[in-house]
Amino acid sequence: MSLQLLTYTVVGLSFLLYIGIAIWSRAHSTGDFYIAGKGVSPLANGMATAADWMSAASFISMAGIIAFSGYDGSVYLMGWTGGYVLLALLLAPYLRKFGKFTVPEFIAERYYSKTARIVAVICLIFISFTYVAGQMRGVGIVFSRFLEVEIAEGLLIGMGIVFIYAVLGGMKGITYTQVAQYCVLIFAYTVPAVFIAIQITGNPIPQLAFGGEIAGSGTALLDKLDDIVTSLGFNQYTSGTKSRIDVFCITMALMVGTAGLPHVIVRFFTVPRVRDARLSAGYALLFIAVLYTTAPAVGSMARYNLANTIQTGEVGAVDGNLVYEERPGWFNTWEQTGLVAFDDKNGDGRVQYYDDTNPVFAEKAEKYGWQGNELRVDRDIMVLANPEIAGLPEWVIALVAAGGIAAALSTAAGLLLVISAAVSHDLIKGIFVPGISDKNELRAGRIAAAFAILVAGYLGFDPPGWVAQVVAFAFGLAAASLFPVILLGIFSKRVNREGAIAGMLTGLIFTYAYIEFFKGLFLKWAGAPWGENVAEHWLFGISPEGIGVIGMSLNFIVAISVSYLTSPPPERIQHMVEDIRVPRNMES
Repeated sequence: MSLQLLTYTVVGLSFLLYIGIAIWSRAHSTGDFYIAGKGVSPLANGMATAADWMSAASFISMAGIIAFSGYDGSVYLMGWTGGYVLLALLLAPYLRKFGKFTVPEFIAERYYSKTARIVAVICLIFISFTYVAGQMRGVGIVFSRFLEVEIAEGLLIGMGIVFIYAVLGGMKGITYTQVAQYCVLIFAYTVPAVFIAIQITGNPIPQLAFGGEIAGSGTALLDKLDDIVTSLGFNQYTSGTKSRIDVFCITMALMVGTAGLPHVIVRFFTVPRVRDARLSAGYALLFIAVLYTTAPAVGSMARYNLANTIQTGEVGAVDGNLVYEERPGWFNTWEQTGLVAFDDKNGDGRVQYYDDTNPVFAEKAEKYGWQGNELRVDRDIMVLANPEIAGLPEWVIALVAAGGIAAALSTAAGLLLVISAAVSHDLIKGIFVPGISDKNELRAGRIAAAFAILVAGYLGFDPPGWVAQVVAFAFGLAAASLFPVILLGIFSKRVNREGAIAGMLTGLIFTYAYIEFFKGLFLKWAGAPWGENVAEHWLFGISPEGIGVIGMSLNFIVAISVSYLTSPPPERIQHMVEDIRVPRNMES
């Protein structure tokens, strides 16, 4: 069986499984559609939450970042994992006790304001559509390679699959579909990691192989990787280049953004009791850790295999680089997607792969007759291409394709449902048509989900960066807009509606404007001289991925200041805040 046919078979069977689950668990009420009828067990909810959380950024892009950035990529591991602890301790049980369908609904009741609800919906839509743009790019990458179609066609296929099980099944269908998707994606991620770990180090446990020695050499994998990348002018793999303040801000933005993501928070509304929310958060952290502790090994081994493929001999030797006409099959296959590209600048027919921005190494490169780096590898392909580069069996390659699609689609479905609920439940029922029937609200939710899928597909054609970077922007927006007002809404009786509205708007506008300025308008307006040194113009040296921390700080300052300059919340609201924090019994 050919690789393409095998991939079609494996991916097709996974699609049939997801659609079958969606039909079996079809939503019949608004409670089913929004929060799965509050009937999901903690174990199932933990698996569904892990699948919802481990998006295309985690499966496809995170190891790619680690492969190319080395130590600097650790901010994503620390931020995304640590954020789940914040979510489990600070928000999940309290929001579950409150017992509403959506985050904007909590904000509306806690801050006794329809305006606050509308602002929360606006924040939610900005966050969710930014996030879903990264997921749809992941869908396009996977389909363009493994189903051998154009990215546009891959996006349309992915949109169709999500439409069926998100619109038909709602949160109930998505939850049980995500349980299956977790099993698929974690198996697809760990199996090739085990194979490659054995190949390189002889150790079948990737987490131990990461710190182990290359088989038969007596040299540690990371030491060898440092030697290889520095010999080509790249930064040392095990040392970082980011400033401390930027590392801190990116990590903090990812952590706090985790606790403010509406599609993750809503998962804790689906369990029967408050203690089940805590328990499912613990399960989710355990399931997430399986992938996150494997990612550093996957990234380092992918970089090692790539460098060994391209650099076949001593740097600068006449026969030291890969002959383009003798390139391996994976190279040729990925070239067809446009995600790997070769430009023979010196016309010698060999692939020169090095850091041509390093002025010290550039002088050496001229002596070798090199005219610049000739290989471009999109970092988002590293996990998907790694099994091919390592020469693993074709069934493993097909499995990775199914896993990548599962990761992207699981999160996309959760995000689209949150957008749907924001429109149908928070805007239509909560603001414009309060008397709408459950049947019509359910119909409106499905129409909103369908429209959101179309917008998400459009954003997937031209996202503002690689997958994990786009997702980091969404986390920054969540940290700057929703997290402060949710946290203050639970732990402060004094913060009022005026403070909440002013805080959300301040954090959202500042953070979005900063990201847009430095990722879009700034580069177009500034031209090449500034565009090449854009980091020099960052506020306090903080990158767009980490600016959410400043936005969050402004949100807190504005919300608290405005609240103390205006009237305190009504007494009933203050009693409600006390009631949220103090459990009456363990079964509530």
